[in-house]
Amino acid sequence: MESLLYQVDGHIAIITFNRPEKLNAFDPETIVRLAAAWDEVERDDAVRVAIVTGAGDKSFSIGADFNRLTPLGTGARPPDDEWDRKFLEPQTGDRAMLRHQYALSKPIIAAINGFCFAGALEFMTSTDIRIASESASFGLQEARWALAPARGALARLPRQIPHCRAMEMMLTGSRFTASEALAMGLVNYVVPPAQVMPKAREIAETIAANGPLAIRLIKSAVIRTAGRPLAEAYAIEDEIFAQVMRSEDAREGPRSFLEKRKPAYKGR
Repeated sequence: MESLLYQVDGHIAIITFNRPEKLNAFDPETIVRLAAAWDEVERDDAVRVAIVTGAGDKSFSIGADFNRLTPLGTGARPPDDEWDRKFLEPQTGDRAMLRHQYALSKPIIAAINGFCFAGALEFMTSTDIRIASESASFGLQEARWALAPARGALARLPRQIPHCRAMEMMLTGSRFTASEALAMGLVNYVVPPAQVMPKAREIAETIAANGPLAIRLIKSAVIRTAGRPLAEAYAIEDEIFAQVMRSEDAREGPRSFLEKRKPAYKGR
């Protein structure tokens, strides 16, 4: 059974961590397949938004598999199959976790249906919109095991929630409930377990109905302007605006509004 599932439904890609018997812990195969999935999402013009979730109702993911992935990463065990060797290739982990230059141009929605710990929470910080089950819980527990949450959390988490909450999460390894995550702005919505995927689909379908080029460029602008002085950020904003306004979609959108019909966007 594949450790990660990838399917496309209309304009929505659905990525599922598929090791429910291991609480969807990341093994080398999962990371390699996740990196490949992002390449496919980026390449496929039909895909306008992605949803990521975990199989079963107990866990989004608990992060790294301490039996398979962590010993490989620390050098405690040698690679023993092709997934291990691919995992150790340069940039595989960064591509999977969308770090450095591998930021995705299309929106990502996290549908969090249970435990979201360690590397899974780090991955979640790369997503744009997050829906959590009422029973979900969150934690960065690496420090408890003499590790560091360095797959995105050190750089991204303090930019997304208050500094003191980010530091508490990373330094204590404590768990946080879904309601606490909502209060600190870590997630957008907390819903009953049965409503996690329907809510994620609802938001994904709303995004997919909008102008696809505008959506990609909005996300690109937000990523590119992060941390820059205002003058530089405004220059990027002007560049993005000019690119959008030159597109066919920018003419189709207002025209469809005036003609009181559904727009026919082409992504160009």
